[in-house]
Amino acid sequence: MIRGQLDSLAIPAHGTPKTGCTTPPVLRERGQREVFCGLTGIMWLHRKIQDAFFLIVGSRTCAHLMQSAAGVMIFAEPRFATAIIDDRDLAGLADANEELDRVVMRLLERRPDIKLLFLVGSCPSEVIKLDLSRAARRLSEQMHPAVRVLNYSGSGIETTFTQGEDACLAALVPTLPEAPAGEASLMVVGVLADAVEDQFRRLLAAMGIEKVSFLPARRAHEMPALGASTRYILVQPFLTDTAMKLEQRGAKRIEAPFPLGAQGMFGWLEAVAKAYGVSPLTLENITRAPMERANRAVSRYRDTLAGRRIFFFPDSQLEVPIARFLANELGMNLIEVGTPYLHRQHLAADLAMLPQGTQLSEGQDVDRQLDRCRKSDPDLVVCGLGLANPLEAEGITTKWAIELVFTPIQGFEQAGDLAELFARPLVRRARLEM
Repeated sequence: MIRGQLDSLAIPAHGTPKTGCTTPPVLRERGQREVFCGLTGIMWLHRKIQDAFFLIVGSRTCAHLMQSAAGVMIFAEPRFATAIIDDRDLAGLADANEELDRVVMRLLERRPDIKLLFLVGSCPSEVIKLDLSRAARRLSEQMHPAVRVLNYSGSGIETTFTQGEDACLAALVPTLPEAPAGEASLMVVGVLADAVEDQFRRLLAAMGIEKVSFLPARRAHEMPALGASTRYILVQPFLTDTAMKLEQRGAKRIEAPFPLGAQGMFGWLEAVAKAYGVSPLTLENITRAPMERANRAVSRYRDTLAGRRIFFFPDSQLEVPIARFLANELGMNLIEVGTPYLHRQHLAADLAMLPQGTQLSEGQDVDRQLDRCRKSDPDLVVCGLGLANPLEAEGITTKWAIELVFTPIQGFEQAGDLAELFARPLVRRARLEM
């Protein structure tokens, strides 16, 4: 019955491979990269944890980057700022730790609502060897129990932009309370928009799974407990360090495709159902209506996208599950699917659903990839902002990868929105050419 339900998606026949890409050849590239740094993850993290604050310890360039990234959204009072490292700090004329303490004290006086403060490292703070982990421990001891202070690195030296979320959540895991022995629970890991989180919670509750928590929680004091009886499931494919930290504390991962599109969301719920002994009939009854809505929403964009050729530059680590969605549910042809890092275990289910023969690439050598992209003459290119404008100037239609993280795209109800993100630039191009 579940197979029949999947068949009702009206997925194009050429997009439902039998063998997939479980062990595909991967083109590994190690060269010049074109990516945002991990600081940009603050753009969605600070909206999720409502009593947290993200203090970047960086330069004016870091501040300008965040202002530019935030320019696509409107904030009443953002929960992030930059403690600017200036010439005096770089020359060693000022004690950077004393300066940082002074800035933190001023911040907490002004914003007494802050309960969780993240000190976020940047390229400049790491270059001058400012030990933010020690600073976080010192400040946390001073502020306990009113404020907890943690730190993580958002440095572009080490991270792509989505890895900022991974570093933040990995910093949270050691602070999670210990769950009572034998208390089983399910932890959904990764930042979801509040409305999407509510949708997931309702579907899981309908399956009879009541003991569900989300990491991160919406408030600092609501962070979930963790123990050997905790099972966790990822909603983002870039949470490698977070997953490792969870497993070090005894949690066990539920292997599933990522919940993008109707196919991905059903597979995600099916994996949970199998782990908790939920019957296939119950799962089908719960998912029938939302799957039908998702299929109707996605079908509006099939005429625009079916048969179109798409090229992914490595940027967000969302590339593999999104490529699976575009190929299987919209009939797009995948020229190359590039990703900054290919975690075969976490992506196993999505890789198995990719069309056979899909060209994957890991890492980046931007000049070589640009050559392959131009030679393949794609209908649409998914890339970062640094490449989008030059490619548009050459007449190549692009989709900003960063928009895929800013926009709620997980779940049944968001499947149509995800499809529209890829149809929109093609529609715009067609109108401009009229």
